[in-house]
Amino acid sequence: MAEEYLTDDEQLEHVKRLGAEYGPWMLGAVVVGVAFTVGLRYYEHHRNEIALQAAAQFGDMASALQHDDRARTRHIAEGLISTYPASPYADQARLMLARLDVDEGQAAKAIAPLTQVMDESKDTELRHIARLRLARLLVDQGKPDDALKTLADEPGAFAARYHEARGDAFVAKKDLKQAQSEYKAALEKDQAARADSTLLTLKLADLGLPASPAGSAAVASPAETSNKAKP
Repeated sequence: MAEEYLTDDEQLEHVKRLGAEYGPWMLGAVVVGVAFTVGLRYYEHHRNEIALQAAAQFGDMASALQHDDRARTRHIAEGLISTYPASPYADQARLMLARLDVDEGQAAKAIAPLTQVMDESKDTELRHIARLRLARLLVDQGKPDDALKTLADEPGAFAARYHEARGDAFVAKKDLKQAQSEYKAALEKDQAARADSTLLTLKLADLGLPASPAGSAAVASPAETSNKAKP
């Protein structure tokens, strides 16, 4: 390069010219970089602080419910939603409000928070929980068709609970054969999902319908299964 043939004084002058020409731009880039790093660290710290504060309020809410202080539980839940609307704890607070509404005989008010969690939560599990609770609430309100529409989503790991809830909706519609089919499907899925299938077995028995061979095997008691296995 040409710089290799410059004298020391010429190289010094060349550096000075480069500094005068590009110095402000280099300084600006450094300032921007530092500001970005400081801003990112502040944002992360602020986000962590918000998460800790929301978690603390959630703990207070749970404690209030444990002590059966429903007024305080509702107050904390509403405050958590208002102050930290984007926090996952806000979804938990909405589910709590819905539970309080149902317990206080105001089931119609529970529809709004359950629907919001079902439609907007970033937590897949909470969306399914809200959907199931809403469906059961609709069945209790005499709206089984609306409940079945609510349960049209892909259940995934919640398949057993979805089938059971659909069965309850069909019972409300007095479509006992369809209810039987859903309860049997729930029992099949239930083997991997939950350890106790007693309630599902009782629901099937309450239908008063004759069980098909496949259905009989599905609802067989542990003792019957053991006896069949003996030579």
